[in-house]
Amino acid sequence: MWIAQRYSFARKRFRVINIISAISLTGIILGVSTLLIVMSVLNGFQQLAWDLFVTVESPAQILPAKGKHMKVPDSLLARVAAIKGVTSAEPFAEGAAILSGEESGELVMIKGITKSAHDRLTQQAGREEPFFTSETVSVGEMLAYKASLAPTQQVRIFSPELISLGLQSLSQPYLLPALTFPVVQVGSVFSLQRIFNDHYVLTSREMARKILLQKENLYSGIDVRGSDDRSTHAALIRNLRSWIQENKLEDTYVIRPLEEKYRDIFGVMEIEKWVSFSVLMLVIVVAALSLTGSLTMTAIDKRKELFYLRCLGLEKPQFLMVFIMEGGMIGFAGTLIGAAAAWAICFIQDIYGVVELPSKSAFIIEAYPVSMQISDFLIVSGTTVVISLLVSLYPAFKAAGIASSKNLADKAN
Repeated sequence: MWIAQRYSFARKRFRVINIISAISLTGIILGVSTLLIVMSVLNGFQQLAWDLFVTVESPAQILPAKGKHMKVPDSLLARVAAIKGVTSAEPFAEGAAILSGEESGELVMIKGITKSAHDRLTQQAGREEPFFTSETVSVGEMLAYKASLAPTQQVRIFSPELISLGLQSLSQPYLLPALTFPVVQVGSVFSLQRIFNDHYVLTSREMARKILLQKENLYSGIDVRGSDDRSTHAALIRNLRSWIQENKLEDTYVIRPLEEKYRDIFGVMEIEKWVSFSVLMLVIVVAALSLTGSLTMTAIDKRKELFYLRCLGLEKPQFLMVFIMEGGMIGFAGTLIGAAAAWAICFIQDIYGVVELPSKSAFIIEAYPVSMQISDFLIVSGTTVVISLLVSLYPAFKAAGIASSKNLADKAN
């Protein structure tokens, strides 16, 4: 290691070797810092999307394994609430419905939530007035625009099952009393997240069950919430699934994480992140490959010193380790500096928002969000160091060959 350190950072005879080594080190620093900054920004957008989704949705849901509805007794809610990491367990009613406005009809998703969930949503949105009451609904901003809706306006919302009941009533008149189209009042118009704004209707759990024709003791599932910190989300899902397995409830309930419900959105964002990782890693690979030339030139320049080391007793494996360590030291130094620079830049951006979005008026945030994850730093740093070690193999074998060359002894003498 001492010899590798001398060859890596001591003053060298040929200035060209210094330049190539500096280029390699600089390339690794820039590659690592750029890659980590980009991944942190993409993490920031994922975190932003997550925060917007969990205003209405829960991080995890317990759904019936078969059918669309399930019984939710108080004993079940108590058992779920006792699971490690769970802070709340609330039944909900959710399903597709048809909203009939004055000018047009829209296919919407109606979700009925408990009073405690409604109070939490109101607090998170910073509203003083509630979104809805027990007899009113709240519609998304874009949905209200398309259906020409406004607060205090009357609107019809009914389940698609009423259409099939209407067709059956042609031959079965006794079904006619069931054909009632609920008329409700729009309590407010909300703006939370694009998907919700576009086709969601929020209301009380009782009103949603009435619209969806659910029986009094049946629900669509249970919203399960844990800590607000997303880093604990994976542990929450594991605990829920372990509870299902331990109680042999696989045929009764299933666990659906938030990212599974909206897999298209979160899947694309995850793909973007790792595609960026693959592309920017090529920059690091190119910078690391220049180490091959630098180390090879060092081996040629130090051929006499290598012969003397051979005379002092160094064997071929030790020569290999000297040059592999030399490449690893340069790679580790570049990785450490690059990671530290990326952390500092992301920290400043997170606190002060120095780099603003191009059209900040069109976004709900003004500056690029960042979210630094330890796993990203470990993966990028580990990959870079491994690449540095791999590109050092050829110069290491070259140096071992030079040291053991018989012709070198005559030249040394």
